[in-house]
Amino acid sequence: MGDSVVTRFAPSPTGHLHVGGARTALFNWALARGRGRFLLRIEDTDRARSSEDATRGILEDLAWLGVHWDEGPEWRDARDGVVIGGDPRGVGPFHQAERRALYDRHIERLIESDRAYPAFESADRIEAARRAAQAEKRGYRYRRPADWDRAAALERMRREDHVVRFRMPETPVEFVDDVLGALRFGEEHLDDFVIRKRDGFPTYHLAVVVDDALMGVTHVLRGQEHLNNTPRHVALQRSLDFRTPRYAHLPLIFNADGSKMSKRDKDKAARGALRAALAGDPQATRERVDRIVGPDRLERWLSDAKRQLEPRELAALGEALGVDLPGIDVEDFRRAGYLPEVVCNFLALLGWSPGQKDDEGRDIERFDRAFLAERFTTQRIGRANARFDREKLLSFNQSAIAELGDADFFAQWSDWCARYAPDVLERFDEAWRRRFAAAIRTRCRTLADPTARSGPGAFALVADDAFPYDAQAVAKFLHKGEPSGCALLGEVRASLLAAQPFEPASIEAAVRAFCEQRGVGMGRVAQPLRVAATGGAASPPLGDTLALLGRERVARRLERCLAECAPAA
Repeated sequence: MGDSVVTRFAPSPTGHLHVGGARTALFNWALARGRGRFLLRIEDTDRARSSEDATRGILEDLAWLGVHWDEGPEWRDARDGVVIGGDPRGVGPFHQAERRALYDRHIERLIESDRAYPAFESADRIEAARRAAQAEKRGYRYRRPADWDRAAALERMRREDHVVRFRMPETPVEFVDDVLGALRFGEEHLDDFVIRKRDGFPTYHLAVVVDDALMGVTHVLRGQEHLNNTPRHVALQRSLDFRTPRYAHLPLIFNADGSKMSKRDKDKAARGALRAALAGDPQATRERVDRIVGPDRLERWLSDAKRQLEPRELAALGEALGVDLPGIDVEDFRRAGYLPEVVCNFLALLGWSPGQKDDEGRDIERFDRAFLAERFTTQRIGRANARFDREKLLSFNQSAIAELGDADFFAQWSDWCARYAPDVLERFDEAWRRRFAAAIRTRCRTLADPTARSGPGAFALVADDAFPYDAQAVAKFLHKGEPSGCALLGEVRASLLAAQPFEPASIEAAVRAFCEQRGVGMGRVAQPLRVAATGGAASPPLGDTLALLGRERVARRLERCLAECAPAA
């Protein structure tokens, strides 16, 4: 393909980037890397649904993933200060709302050549015609009337509100797709569609065709949900004497259960969890969630399946209800503590395969962005729908975290905390946080695990009187035996707290010396100490666990445990 490849990703700014859109951006980036240019364009002609906040969210999501665009809106990466984007070829601006004059010129060209025309029917009239066609069990297609008066219509368009429609050709539209092969679309797709709305803004169909041509786009990789739009775009390109880029329509992404992965999945899960909670304990549930959404807005949301809450509201609602809502957007997976390189690796496998084996003859599945860019071709994109296996993604992430050294894990976790758990940075100094991260790293699957309520580091982050004791651990390690674990706790307490310094090596030495003097195995004392300090029987090594808490907190926890967990007389 040489140096002539130009790909693009053109999202509508209506919210954070869906993982399907992220995959599309990743594939376009990979195809252009080392072969040409990858540009980012913001399709914001739908003014009612577009927002500046959503645009910033998309740019931030792509920058976090490491999917950097060569051309497009400028963005400074918060991690390294590198400025992404720009307009070196002078093909911008990259927001469609700023390109209206360009679109109008091309629409006028189409009107002058009689390839487009004004139409004046109201939305109600169009809907009535559509319903009539449905009642007759036939497809509805808008076509210009045979007795249409061109001169009268052009005069009328100067005085009346109207849309502009493109005259689709009467002959089938044919093109070759790099994934699906030769395609032919007949008359069922040949309606005269709108290219400029009543508000003067172009529709997606017109704007995308003009922008692709003027920005020199050579390859269009997008989801198969756009496939039915492509004959319209090809017809427009031919009417405007534009070159038709090479198309590659990517397989759809489905959930593991076979349902299509949608932004509404999170909303549906939140509704179900809330209804279940309201059925179980309506008063307590109301107290928790009314503060998040507000009672009136909450009722409207529950009663209208089409109404959706804001992403932040859904996240807060899930936290209040104690449920994990399914990740749908890139921001969801970032918040959940996934590493960006893992997300990219996993997304690349949704419909694409490198087609290589490792030394043991297994398909290569773990790779970085450089590997993807070097080997990516559209020929290795499959046709079958892809399944989003969340357990596989989590396994990838766990393996990647295990491969990090203590310093890298601490840096990644600190960045995560700065965004999602700033209170941890405020409550604990850096030296303590470094020790904490090193102690629990190997027990973490995500960057969110250290601060999770039931995560491997929860024992060190909660107040000394705020964690529960696991009943089975108490019965097994504190009540059983002769002497009991509680009795041994009382005996070891003084020598343990006298350890100098209160560090892992000296703590373990003090416990070991006590065990030898008392004639009991190390486990008979270590496990009761672990239960007293953390509430359960699993934690990092005993010395690390107690050193993290510090002498005073260990003393308070031992006192509490002896008071609350002593076996009945």
